[in-house]
Amino acid sequence: MVFDRNMMAWEAMVPILERIAVALEATNPGAPLVAPDWAAADAFWLRRVGVRVSLEPVRHPHRLRLADLREIDAQKARVVANTEQFLRGLPANNVLLTGARGCGKSSLVKALLTEYAAQGLRLIEIEKGDLVELPRLLERVADAPWRFVLFIDDLSFEPGEAAYKTLKSVLDGSVWAQPENVLIYATSNRRHLMPEYFSENEATRHVGGEVHPAEATEEKISLSERFGLWVSFYPFSQAAYLEIVATWLRHFGASDAQIAAARQEALVWAIERGSRSGRVAWQFARDWAGRHGLGAERTEGHER
Repeated sequence: MVFDRNMMAWEAMVPILERIAVALEATNPGAPLVAPDWAAADAFWLRRVGVRVSLEPVRHPHRLRLADLREIDAQKARVVANTEQFLRGLPANNVLLTGARGCGKSSLVKALLTEYAAQGLRLIEIEKGDLVELPRLLERVADAPWRFVLFIDDLSFEPGEAAYKTLKSVLDGSVWAQPENVLIYATSNRRHLMPEYFSENEATRHVGGEVHPAEATEEKISLSERFGLWVSFYPFSQAAYLEIVATWLRHFGASDAQIAAARQEALVWAIERGSRSGRVAWQFARDWAGRHGLGAERTEGHER
């Protein structure tokens, strides 16, 4: 009877021990990432809690439509064409979207998900600090029956950051190839992704003890060159800014007469913020619509 009781006790402990083993494995920095249910969501993010890294679904993704993004038609056409090639299994490039703040770089990537999720596109957002996990992430998604865009928003580096080397290697420098079902789309306000200094252009000077300063400068621009497609965004003209304001006011239900009356307020709003951008236009439209009692239940998207 004692033996039977001991056996029963061990049998009861087995599930507990198995759960402990799984938990310990998950906290192992070198453990493989556990694949989520890719069909349960179309947007995911790489989440870090302590040393544990996991892929989590985004329960309420930011939904934008390509048609909502105005005054960036040329940029939109290039990124859409590249994405459609990718979804058809044709050659396509990693994309670096750079330029003026608030002019639609991030919004364009998000709108791609809205447009193409039904065709098998999945978006995984990864923070710059977690780029060291890219090799594990790519290993996990390589055999999945989906097409993945890894989204890195507001990317820039300071000298010495480990994530810089990891991303550079993954883009074009590792002994193994980037999976054919994965592209990297990154946004940045800096085209070269790292700070540059006037002194670095003087190749005959020794900068900070650097024997070959020109080579150091080449190192700084080498990462951005590994993105096959560069898409540049520029500050909006006054006319373009007012057109975006009108689009969003119309979205909130404003009439043409109300939009015309709001024109001067929109210009003052942009002057106060020192920027004519899609983000500023959206913020003005929200403020104006709220003050005028418009737009209830109509706030699902905006230009960022």
